[in-house]
Amino acid sequence: MKLQGKSDQELIHIYIAGQETGLEELVSRHKSKIYTSIYMLVKDQYLAEDIFQDTFIKVINTLKTGKYNEEGKFLPWVLRIAHNLVIDYFRKEKRTPVITSGDGFDIFDVLGFCDESIEEQMVRNQTHQDLRKMIQLLPDEQKEVLIMRHYGEMSFKEIADITNVSINTALGRMRYALNNLRKMFDAKELSIKLI
Repeated sequence: MKLQGKSDQELIHIYIAGQETGLEELVSRHKSKIYTSIYMLVKDQYLAEDIFQDTFIKVINTLKTGKYNEEGKFLPWVLRIAHNLVIDYFRKEKRTPVITSGDGFDIFDVLGFCDESIEEQMVRNQTHQDLRKMIQLLPDEQKEVLIMRHYGEMSFKEIADITNVSINTALGRMRYALNNLRKMFDAKELSIKLI
């Protein structure tokens, strides 16, 4: 049976009817987006893989017990499960996500120019370090939206679905996050000038 053309809802029905291939197609269709959204929050490949697996264990249990009723909204539903598992993990660990990538890739590194001087490079590196520290000082819901938007490259609709808020709330949190970062940066600039 050709499954690629089937909708998520049809694949769920195929899986519930007893054919594992329905779930296999759903996983292969969405695994990249789900894994990336987990990884962008936890910044650890092995932890992201564990949470990804836990997410699908929950998905399978919900589907098998007949409790799934998110008509046509499979991906946002799975992303919400993954997001909740990430939050549970950080609650257990009593820490918040960091903004550095395990593979050494730093989004801020692509912002620089090739012919900058050593001094300009040092200033840029310090600025990016300061920015990462400031992001950690933001309230959790603002930090979360900022990370999902800039590091996860998610749309505000996706962020709203995952965090279970309206698009306006997600946009508002982003606006507050950027305003707070701007204020922190201005305060830091002022304190440097006063020294």
